[in-house]
Amino acid sequence: MRAQLFPEGVPTGKRLFDLALMIPGTILISPLLGLVALLVRLKLGQPVLFRQVRPGYQGKPFTLYKFRTMKVSRNAEGNLLPDSERLTGLGRLLRSFSLDELPELINVLRGEMSLVGPRPLLMQYLERYTPEQARRHDVLPGITGWAQVNGRNVLSWEDKFRFDVWYVDNWSLWLDVKILLLTLWRVLWREGISQPGHASAEEFMGSKDG
Repeated sequence: MRAQLFPEGVPTGKRLFDLALMIPGTILISPLLGLVALLVRLKLGQPVLFRQVRPGYQGKPFTLYKFRTMKVSRNAEGNLLPDSERLTGLGRLLRSFSLDELPELINVLRGEMSLVGPRPLLMQYLERYTPEQARRHDVLPGITGWAQVNGRNVLSWEDKFRFDVWYVDNWSLWLDVKILLLTLWRVLWREGISQPGHASAEEFMGSKDG
């Protein structure tokens, strides 16, 4: 998706709300951004940023930015080791406070994401959604969302998508404010970071009733 200051189809009020919080907020936390970037560079080397194509508004692809949390470790066949074996101590710390998500502010500035919305997942999931689940792409993806403040990665995929679609149908600026405040609470208490037995969340293979 081409970056736009005001993406077509996105409510102007929501976009202005994002920019009004993001621009001064980014300036305020710039020392933290610099510190995290330095730690990642020293502990994991280059590149500092993890880049991956994800589906955005209406499922259109964009490049997501995050701080790296994993080593590039491979087995004898040249395949990447499981996430749980590549995730570093620094990576766990960054994830526990959601600091690895901070570079997504670049995506918000570019109009590819919002501060609040369904999380952008993997491109291969697009063909696995039911028509109802696919409605999560009717709004910009977000750094945080309704599913994240209602259980995050400990939820089943079906429950996450139900929360995402509920957000699509009930969006308001007041709801975004509520989600941002609840996100701050969740981050401070580090709730729902990962599913038991997984470094983050297990892969979505499609709904049983889909």
